[in-house]
Amino acid sequence: MMDETEETPQIQPQESGGKFDEISAKLKKYWEECVRVFKVTRKPDMHEYKATVKASALGIAAIGLVGFLIFFVKEMIFR
Repeated sequence: MMDETEETPQIQPQESGGKFDEISAKLKKYWEECVRVFKVTRKPDMHEYKATVKASALGIAAIGLVGFLIFFVKEMIFR
């Protein structure tokens, strides 16, 4: 019969610079992705810029209106 005892986990010796190599590899991959994105991006033309500003302003106004309506209803109910 085999004796069922727990084995203690074996600790593997770390390779020199293991954690540092892992971090540097992640940083290198991140930098490569950043460079790829910067190569693809471009400055928007005036039409695209105005459309973005209008959409942002509309969204901010809608959120403000909803907040005002909630505040107004709360004041009317709990007065």
